[in-house]
Amino acid sequence: MANHVLSASTGLRSLPRGIWALGFVSMFMDISSEMIHALLPMYLVSILGASMLTVGFIEGFAEAAAMITKVFSGALSDWLGRRKLLAAVGYGLSAVTKPMFPLATTIEWVVAARFLDRVGKGVRGAPRDALVADLAPAHLRGASFGLRQSLDTVSASLGPLAALGLMLFTRDNYAIVFWIAVVPAFIALALMVFGVEEPERAAATPEKSEAHFRDAWRLSGPFWAVVGVAVVLTLARFSEAFLVLRAQNIGLSVAIVPAVMVVMNIAYALSAYPAGVLSDRFGRQGVLIGGIGVLVFADLILAFTTSVPVLLAGAVFWGLHMGLTQGLLATLVADTAPPDLRGTAFGVFNLASGIAMLIASVVAGALWDIYGPVATFLAGAVFTAVALIGLLVMLARFAKGNKNVESDYGHD
Repeated sequence: MANHVLSASTGLRSLPRGIWALGFVSMFMDISSEMIHALLPMYLVSILGASMLTVGFIEGFAEAAAMITKVFSGALSDWLGRRKLLAAVGYGLSAVTKPMFPLATTIEWVVAARFLDRVGKGVRGAPRDALVADLAPAHLRGASFGLRQSLDTVSASLGPLAALGLMLFTRDNYAIVFWIAVVPAFIALALMVFGVEEPERAAATPEKSEAHFRDAWRLSGPFWAVVGVAVVLTLARFSEAFLVLRAQNIGLSVAIVPAVMVVMNIAYALSAYPAGVLSDRFGRQGVLIGGIGVLVFADLILAFTTSVPVLLAGAVFWGLHMGLTQGLLATLVADTAPPDLRGTAFGVFNLASGIAMLIASVVAGALWDIYGPVATFLAGAVFTAVALIGLLVMLARFAKGNKNVESDYGHD
């Protein structure tokens, strides 16, 4: 046991400085974003008088902009060979729009701020992930993505908790909380600019006269298989908002409901890095299969529970599933994409996953309205089982052609 701990610690210390910097960049920017987004729906409705339909439109419009932008920014980073430049532009755009939230006095200003903030997220997403792949040594790729995912997920708990604490301290002064949220955004931008150095292989100018989206067809069969599994898995998981709704459904008080997301994100953050280390040492497939199996278990718990402690256990397993799969799927994208197309690959992957999440959330909501929460989570378990079967078929197929993901990519 001690040897395992020592190995994990050595791996953590062995990660390049740029990987750590990118992890903290993600953490600080997301703390800023989560502080604002945790309060924004209430601010829109109670202060600016927006309807729930308006809130839904703003969120859907903003997230769609982020998804579409990711594809273009990823392809552009491949063509330019400058991942850091585009990532810095994306973080900079999000940082400079943060002051718009406390200054906004109309819904239109909030729409503009939210849109530009999400465009910034879209611009930085694929180049940043491709930069992680460029910086990470091959034998530490899983650990690198796991660390970034862990630090990123920490913000999902710290941001809302900071917002709630500051709201209590300032007696519900939204503007002060929004202004405080500006600070970590600019810390993230400074870390991105001064703490990350682009590796020479990514900085070399590609010998291309122009970018073509048909370059995406150079992506390999294993890459498209990873995208397929991710899409089915996303359809199975749907939005974490349904965890909150389930907590409220079984009688948890409104004031305590956010604790479900905190518990889930803690499990997520604590498991993402160890999952990456395990995938580097023993191969990707076992960790991914285990993560998918955990989601089946979580769905079944959440479908049939009627008690708060069991619900929290379900949230822990849901977070464990996220930790075991999300960083690993990003690692598999890096494993299966050519180095000069990693930006495009992450853009396509993020777009496909985002569309699947929108569809999954709509379907989950419809099932909930028509049949109730049990049907929603049971459907999630069925889709998860389909994803698991698809993964096993994929691995068997690649094994026959000497393209098994584990043997090709899971070890040094």
